[in-house]
Amino acid sequence: MGLLSIAIWLPIGFGALLLAVGRDENAGMVRALALLGALLSLLVTLPLITGFDISTAQMQFVEKLAWIDRFNVQYHLGVDGLSMWFVPLTAFITVVVVIAAWEVVTERVAQYMGAFLILSGLMVGVFSALDGMLFYVFFEATLIPMYIIIGVWGGPRRVYAAFKFFLYTLAGSLLMLIALVYLYFKSGGSFDIQTWHKLPLPLNAQALLFFAFFAAFSVKVPMWPVHTWLPDAHVEAPTGGSVVLAAIMLKLGAYGFLRFSMPIAPDAAHEYAWVIITLSLVAVLYIGLVALVQQDMKKLVAYSSIAHMGFVTLGFFIFNDLGMAGAIVQMISHGFVSGAMFLCIGVLYDRVHSREISSYGGVVNTMPKFAAFAVLFAMANCGLPGTAGFVGEWMVILGAVQFNFWIGALASTTLVFGAAYTLWMVKRVYFGDVANDHVKALKDINGREFLMLGVLALAVLYMGLYPKPFTDVMNVSVAELLKHVAVSKLN
Repeated sequence: MGLLSIAIWLPIGFGALLLAVGRDENAGMVRALALLGALLSLLVTLPLITGFDISTAQMQFVEKLAWIDRFNVQYHLGVDGLSMWFVPLTAFITVVVVIAAWEVVTERVAQYMGAFLILSGLMVGVFSALDGMLFYVFFEATLIPMYIIIGVWGGPRRVYAAFKFFLYTLAGSLLMLIALVYLYFKSGGSFDIQTWHKLPLPLNAQALLFFAFFAAFSVKVPMWPVHTWLPDAHVEAPTGGSVVLAAIMLKLGAYGFLRFSMPIAPDAAHEYAWVIITLSLVAVLYIGLVALVQQDMKKLVAYSSIAHMGFVTLGFFIFNDLGMAGAIVQMISHGFVSGAMFLCIGVLYDRVHSREISSYGGVVNTMPKFAAFAVLFAMANCGLPGTAGFVGEWMVILGAVQFNFWIGALASTTLVFGAAYTLWMVKRVYFGDVANDHVKALKDINGREFLMLGVLALAVLYMGLYPKPFTDVMNVSVAELLKHVAVSKLN
């Protein structure tokens, strides 16, 4: 087994172990085992960073084994500059989620921790798969643990939210399956994704494939107007579910555009880029306005995520290196920032059991350490220079201005809307006089909460002040993808 296989199956193995042996009376042992599994899974991904060759766009850490011989399905794994960072990011967020749930989750602890560890391995599988059928299996399998997490540990409307999440994402993926089967026969019986990249397909076939993939990936991102499952899922999900959903699961759809839609159907990608750009700008503008009127903190951050992911899809389809690299940086930074925002809401909810903005006021007076972290993450969500939230958005805006000034100008309004709804929430929740007895009785964060927020704060500041390690990894792969997409397959 290579590094990628270990990164996939180690957390899944620990998750299965927890499901097999875990009982609520052994909660302490279960938590320790979950943390051990998450930490080992993170350690396994570190050699991917240190051993990655930034000078090539070739797949690295490749593993290839026969899986289903009759249909030529391979267990084929590898990462390049487009996917490498998402493997350690997934493992890192899983460690944070396990720490966040340490004292909070008291019922079915083993099942809760096990579901997150299994989900972590499956998501690493999505980012690593180089076989179309293997990708599909991992992509669909991620639905099951998240469906259970929302449906079992969620809020009052958890069953409705879980069903809506499951049905939306499954419906889109069925069209992707048809596209994968078509490509299998068109390539002479191969599920190898890199082989599909070289297929000379006519424009009408490319268009059908492009929209089949679009159906699957746009729901996952989610893009307007198929975004309505996300606020419901976020509001009803437990804190850990919201963190993983925002930080990693939304990126699975965006990654699909990079690995399937653009390289397999490059002419259709150029032909219908205006559709993606239009929908992305709607997400940035309209969803930003929707976020402004939210009274529930989780809903506000959920809509904020849709607006930020609109930046990602915009960056991809303006077809320049600044836009595409900026979009991938935005995906990584959004993983840190949105995860941190949901954790902060979780800290308050654990104490007051309310997500309504009107339930708070003057939190800085009783929780000064926590308020410092919360305001830092809020500033990063606004795109403050020096934080991770700024780098990707700035690169995408510059790329968009290169592509078309007016598109760049419209995209830049997200900085205004982002500041408006985020600062509106910060002012009412954290500043001013103590609003009520609940806020007066609040206790500041403990050592465990300080650790999880502190680690995320370091990540947000490090990426904001020194993004070079992140951009260096992706530059060559981005240039290669743009070169591939620029060469028409019709000639």
